[in-house]
Amino acid sequence: MLSNSPALPPSYRFGGWIPPIGIEYVLDPLSGFVTSVINFIAFVVIIYAYRSVAQEIREFRWTPFYALVMLFLSGANGIIMTGDFFNLYVFLEIGSLSLYGLIALGDKKSPVAAFRYLIMGTVGGGFYLLGVGFTYLVTGSLNMGDVHHILFNLSPSPPLIVAMTLMLIGLGIKMAVFPLHGWLPDAYTHAPSAVSAIMAPIGTKIGAYAIARIFFFIFGVKLITQVIPAAQVLSWLSAIGIVYGSIMAMAQNEIKRMLAYSSIAQVGYIGLGLGLVSPYGFIGALLHILNHGLMKACLFLVTGNFRLKLGHSRIDRLDDSLHQLMPWSSAAFTVAALAMIGVPPTVGFFSKWYLALGTIETKNWLFLAVILISSLLNAVYFFRVIERMYFPSQKLTKAGKNSFNEPKMGKREVSFSLLLPTLILALALVVVGFLNTWIVKTILMKALPAGL
Repeated sequence: MLSNSPALPPSYRFGGWIPPIGIEYVLDPLSGFVTSVINFIAFVVIIYAYRSVAQEIREFRWTPFYALVMLFLSGANGIIMTGDFFNLYVFLEIGSLSLYGLIALGDKKSPVAAFRYLIMGTVGGGFYLLGVGFTYLVTGSLNMGDVHHILFNLSPSPPLIVAMTLMLIGLGIKMAVFPLHGWLPDAYTHAPSAVSAIMAPIGTKIGAYAIARIFFFIFGVKLITQVIPAAQVLSWLSAIGIVYGSIMAMAQNEIKRMLAYSSIAQVGYIGLGLGLVSPYGFIGALLHILNHGLMKACLFLVTGNFRLKLGHSRIDRLDDSLHQLMPWSSAAFTVAALAMIGVPPTVGFFSKWYLALGTIETKNWLFLAVILISSLLNAVYFFRVIERMYFPSQKLTKAGKNSFNEPKMGKREVSFSLLLPTLILALALVVVGFLNTWIVKTILMKALPAGL
């Protein structure tokens, strides 16, 4: 049954049961924004997957791939729109189980990466479910709106503090917040290119969304700042993760693994923005969900193009012939790299701008320094790749190019069906940058929680 009261956001009540007894889907500005982001990115990546899957995955696994992708997107959309704590757990498990299978479709090391994620994902889901149990113990309800109203009239209690702590740990694992990120590098590295391009923009972002929804809109700003230092813990762990992920990315010689560690840092930006508990910080976090989704999807698709054309994505095996062999893919990588660094007018600049304003607003100067330093570190490891693509190596110039540096020449670039999604995302990085003011004023300002 569809409920469309002018005073409330659109909602769908399953079986006609009225909340809090029944389960409902709610589409407010926050959930509408995030679900639009993930479905657009998924649509573009699925176009890319049509050709890449045929080259990276054995034929008998093609059908399971598409089935698991659809199942994962069903879980992701369910997490975003559900108004029920336990229903969110169900969708978390649906999405996670789908990702385990998708990761295992990759190279020879992918089953181990998938199993590692399975272990940590199960632990994370268990922590969240225990938190739901304690929440029900305190409030007697699982409906998010109902729990919010009940908590408004209740004094904080030890079971409530335990519930919030367990949920933060469980969702932190799903989000890959430092130091709960152990599953992420291997999963992103060994999964098929299309899977990495879906998992990086969407997989961790639904965990971030769940934290924003539950802790800011249900528990409320007062509880997460005065009763339990959830926001402070999240911001500090995220700041450490930003530095750690950036440093580890600098040490990698494989582009996919570099992007994996970079994702730890980028997730840290979102966590830091939420932890600032300020309007600018919250807007910066939401904007970075969009921006990082576009940037990282584009980068993983370009890396997939490199692998399909060259047979590898190792930095030390790239040379300046790459920009001649694959000019469009190289250009897309450059645009996405500049966006990751935060160069205007690309999207990456504006989310970092709002995060920086959030640190100034709350007078967290150390966090401001972290944002600035991490941008410099981003420049170091991305320019390392760009230099190899566009400029001849001195060692290769003196000694001559070795056989392993020679790309598979012949037809220039990858096929159009692989290149088109890559260029769409690269173009979006610039277009969304110009539209950032409209996005913030029209959508994100309406998505701010009460109390900020």
